[in-house]
Amino acid sequence: MDKAASAPVVPFYLGGVSAAMASCCTHPIDQQKYRMQVVKGKTGMLESLSRTARTAGVTGLWEGASASILRQMTYSITRFGVYDVMKSGWKKARGGDRAGAGGVGGVGGGLAVWELAACAGLAGGLAGLVGNPAEIVLVRMCTDAVRPPTQQYGYRNCFDGIYRVVRDEGFRVLYRGTGPNVLRSISMNVSQLAAYDAIKAQLVASGYFADTISTHLTTGVLAGTLATTVAAPFDVLKSRIQSAQKSGTGAGVGVGAILREGWRNEGARFLFRGWTPAWLRLTPNTVLMFVFFEQLKKLWQ
Repeated sequence: MDKAASAPVVPFYLGGVSAAMASCCTHPIDQQKYRMQVVKGKTGMLESLSRTARTAGVTGLWEGASASILRQMTYSITRFGVYDVMKSGWKKARGGDRAGAGGVGGVGGGLAVWELAACAGLAGGLAGLVGNPAEIVLVRMCTDAVRPPTQQYGYRNCFDGIYRVVRDEGFRVLYRGTGPNVLRSISMNVSQLAAYDAIKAQLVASGYFADTISTHLTTGVLAGTLATTVAAPFDVLKSRIQSAQKSGTGAGVGVGAILREGWRNEGARFLFRGWTPAWLRLTPNTVLMFVFFEQLKKLWQ
C-alpha cells in the first residue's frame, strides 16, 4: 500500500495548538513589540522588558497572554489548515509529486516556490480576517500598561475584551485595521510558512543537512528574519490602528492618518519600529512552532 495514502490524517487544529504553545513561550517579547510600535519614543526592548518586570512583576510580562492564545487558535488554525489543504489539492490537481520542497507537516512536498507562495498567501489572507477580533484585543491588552490611566481598556481576559468591544464600540470595531492586518498576514504567511518549506527543502537537497532539529533551527532563523522584515510595516500600521482610542470625530485611526502622522513625527523608520523584539519573538517562535507541530504529529502516527 502507498505510504502516503495510508498515513494518518493530521488534525487541522494542530497548527493552532503548536502556535499557541510557542506563543506562550515568546509572549513577553511579543508584548514589548506591541508597546514599542504603539508608544512614540526611543525606549529599547531590554529597557521596556526591565520596566515591565519592575512595575508589574514577572507575571506582568504575560499580560495579554489569553488574547495571544485566542489569536493563535483562530488565526493560526486557519492559516495552517487552509495552507495544507490547498497544497494537497494543488498536488492532486497536478497529478502527483515531484522532488522538491517538503511541506509543513509533510504535506505539499514537490510544489514549486511560487506554488507554495500562492497557497500561503491565500491562506494568510483568510486567516487575517478570521483572527482580526482576537488581534484587536491582543494589541489593546498588551499596550494597556503603557497608556495613561484614562485611556486604559482594563480587559480582564480575551473574552471580556471581545464582549466589551462589541458592547461599548460596536461589532464593526472588531474588524478595525482589517486591511493592513490581512496584508500583514499574507506577507507573513508567504515569508514564514512558504519560505520555511522552500528553504528547508533547499538545505536538505544540498546534502549537508538532514531533516533534524538543527535544520529546523537554521531554517527557522532564516524564515523568521525574512518574515519579520517583510511584515514589519504592515504590523506597525495594524497595531497603531487597532490600539487607537475611539474618536468622537472618527478621525485619526485610518491608514492614511497613521502614515501621515508617523512620517511627520518619526520619519520613515517608524514603519520598522519594534523590529528587534519582533525578530527576537518571531525567530524562536518559528522554530518552536514547527518543533511542537512535529512532536504533536507523532501522536497520530
